[in-house]
This record gives sequence, C-alpha cells and structure tokens, in this order.
Amino acid sequence: MENISGTKIKICGITNMEDAQVAANYGADALGFIFYNQSKRYVEPEVVKTIITQLPPFIKTVGVFVNQSLEEIIKIRQETGIDVAQLHGDETVEFCRSIPFRNIKVVRVKDKSDLNEVAQYTDQAILFDTYSDEEYGGTGRSFDWEILKGLSLPTKIILSGGLTPDNVSEAVKIVRPYAVDVSSGVEDKPGKKDHMKIKRFIEAIKNGH
Repeated sequence: MENISGTKIKICGITNMEDAQVAANYGADALGFIFYNQSKRYVEPEVVKTIITQLPPFIKTVGVFVNQSLEEIIKIRQETGIDVAQLHGDETVEFCRSIPFRNIKVVRVKDKSDLNEVAQYTDQAILFDTYSDEEYGGTGRSFDWEILKGLSLPTKIILSGGLTPDNVSEAVKIVRPYAVDVSSGVEDKPGKKDHMKIKRFIEAIKNGH
C-alpha cells in the first residue's frame, strides 16, 4: 500500500511475536520495545531478541528507556539487536550524545513553553509526547498539536501522545511530522495490541484520510 503522506509509522509497546508480525505485515516502519521495568508494557530483552530475529529486514527496532544508565542501554542493545534508543526520561543533552548509536529524545509537552528545551537537542530526533505527572508515556492522552504547527527544527519530528486510528490523519495534517508513534491507541489492553486498530491506524496514514 502506498503511503501518500510519506509519514513513517512506529508501533510501540510490543511485547509478543504475534503483535510484532501483524504490525510489520500491515506496513509499520518501526516497532518499539519498552525496557523500563515499571511500565505496564515492559518486555524482557530475551523476548525482544527472539522477536527481532523473525522480523522482515527493513523494519527498524527501537528500545525505550527511562533514566537508565548508559551501560544498561548498551548491554540491552547488545543482547537484543535494537537499532535505536528512545530516551523517555530526564536524560541530558550530554547523555544523549554519549550513546554510541542513534537515539531519539522525548520531550513531554504541557504547553508551548516546553518547546524551549528542544533547541539544545540539535543532533537528535525529537519525539513529542503528552506530559503527565504520573507516567513517562503511554497515557493515551493527546496535547494541543497546534503548538507544533510550523515548528522548524534541524532534526526529525516524531509525534506521539493519544494518537488513534480516528485522529492520526488530522494530527499528521497539522504537524507534518517525520513519523508518528502509537501504543495505547492501538491496544486491546496494555501489552496486547488490537490488530484491527493497527490496520486502521496504518491505513489512515497511508491513505491520507
């Protein structure tokens, strides 16, 4: 299926082989695996290693970390074979730059003032997610996408936070992101995906409506 918008699609919070293969088969560009053990979508590295060996060759794999040490991130990459680290905590610019492979920095948005910190991450892709006092992600809530409208950055913009099959097309039209990232919006329950929602989410982007 042709992707009219050109927007890349990441399905995050994958915990099992079936969900991974369904997402890949429907046309996801990347899959995300959460290695933060306080998450409801946490998955063991050995499970991820097995899943990755069964994926098509052009699917990117992303490990999600929250305030974890450089040593742990590198170790998990070596164990699993993930391509990219997604940093969802309070990691500094210096920490991001110390990671010896590609990474994405998450900025949790409450209002426009939260964009002030973005400029310092000049060599990272930036993922915008919804701010929450309780959780570092996976809240299922969106923020005001108009905040990002026309935002010019030297890095790729990835949009997350409360995206669903019903609103993702509108979000893409407003923000024009490089990629979108969804987890709870295509779930049956935390850690288990709804395969029809994955299909509808991807079709909404690839059909441009």
